[in-house]
Amino acid sequence: MLPYRLASRSILLAALLALAACSGKPGAGQGPPGQAGGPPRGGPPGARGPGGPPAAAVLVARVEPRDFLDRTTALGTAKAAESIQVTSRISSTVTAIHFREGQDVAAGALLVQLDNREISAALALAEASLQQSRSQYERSLPLAKTGVLSTSQIEELEAKMKMDQAQVQSARARLADTTIRAPFAGTVGLRRVSVGDLVGPNTVITTLDATQEIRLEFSVPEVFLGELTPGMGIHAQSTVYPGSTFNGRLTSIDSRVDPATRAITAVATIPNADRRLKPGMFLTVALERARQGVLMVPEEALNPRQGRQYVFLVQDGRAIERQVEIGARSPGLVEIRQGLAAGDVVVTDGIQRLRDGVPVDVLQGN
Repeated sequence: MLPYRLASRSILLAALLALAACSGKPGAGQGPPGQAGGPPRGGPPGARGPGGPPAAAVLVARVEPRDFLDRTTALGTAKAAESIQVTSRISSTVTAIHFREGQDVAAGALLVQLDNREISAALALAEASLQQSRSQYERSLPLAKTGVLSTSQIEELEAKMKMDQAQVQSARARLADTTIRAPFAGTVGLRRVSVGDLVGPNTVITTLDATQEIRLEFSVPEVFLGELTPGMGIHAQSTVYPGSTFNGRLTSIDSRVDPATRAITAVATIPNADRRLKPGMFLTVALERARQGVLMVPEEALNPRQGRQYVFLVQDGRAIERQVEIGARSPGLVEIRQGLAAGDVVVTDGIQRLRDGVPVDVLQGN
């Protein structure tokens, strides 16, 4: 039994020695790289480099400046370029109405005539008093030179004349208030009074709107404040006119952001010669601004982390991580405001396998 075990161990030991000898000698497939029987030079994609991590296979895109059209949507309310409620400055009775509802009137056109009999009589009395005081003053001037009248008497006569002049001016102003005129050209609204009504400062007679141009006010979130520029084009639409677009220009931007809503009010002017738009209508606004030389990258190149955005650049065969500041977006693309330059190459696919400084194998580039 013992000789049999010794023989078996001897055979096993001899086999192990023979296997070790074979592995230590060059054989088939063990030649130098690049020669027959050796591995391909450089190895396959992803092969581990000498003394380093394996190269990661990635797809890339080149950062190039391009034209870009900023678009922002907001909700706005149409207002007349000028709009007032027509009222009376005095309390009096309506004697005549000189406008029709919905009529276009010119600036200065007579709208309503009020009873002016009492004010006309007061004006006539004031003018007669002025005529008398002026005559007395003019007759007293030669007497003052001869010393018949003193200087104080002359001054009293002059003061009386000036008081009468003021009374005449006041009466004429009250008389002018009995004729209510349009302060600007526009369209009058519905008539709220009739002939014989007693009207006063709190009585709305009608409305007057200048609607040849529409003043469109809308609020824009403060994040879009940098994209608003006076003069930029806007496009507005209304559910009242499906398929119609009303084009205008941004004319002004408020100087303050609302601290409650974090929005800023902007105003645009829209031509409205056909009067299709009415004050008070609800409109959807699209803002547009053309920019040139905007750096854009595919959205896939972004690597968000802890509220910040990063991309991987490819430089000298390695992935270099860099923080960027993004801006506007368009389908599939995002603006890079800071962090990249034209001509940079960024990774668009394979980001999950990358770390800063890792070698990369570019499979495709744009």
